[in-house]
Amino acid sequence: MQTVVYTITDPRGIHARPAGQLVKLIASFKSTCQMGKGDNLIDGKRLLLVMKLAIQQGEEMTLKFEGPDEADAAAAVEKFLKENM
Repeated sequence: MQTVVYTITDPRGIHARPAGQLVKLIASFKSTCQMGKGDNLIDGKRLLLVMKLAIQQGEEMTLKFEGPDEADAAAAVEKFLKENM
């Protein structure tokens, strides 16, 4: 299992456009992705669930990848987060 912990820096938090791009990126991998804040983890491949998390600027989110390409998925998502959120 690969884990990515990231603090959101975008003043708008996770909003529709980058959330859609994030979900599309996560869905391109075979590995599963559980993401969330605190103990509230959801399926990272489901846009509506990601939007319901309502993660705001300064909040920390955790993404847990498990599967055959988990290392690649974690690296790609971490890069995306740093560049976009």
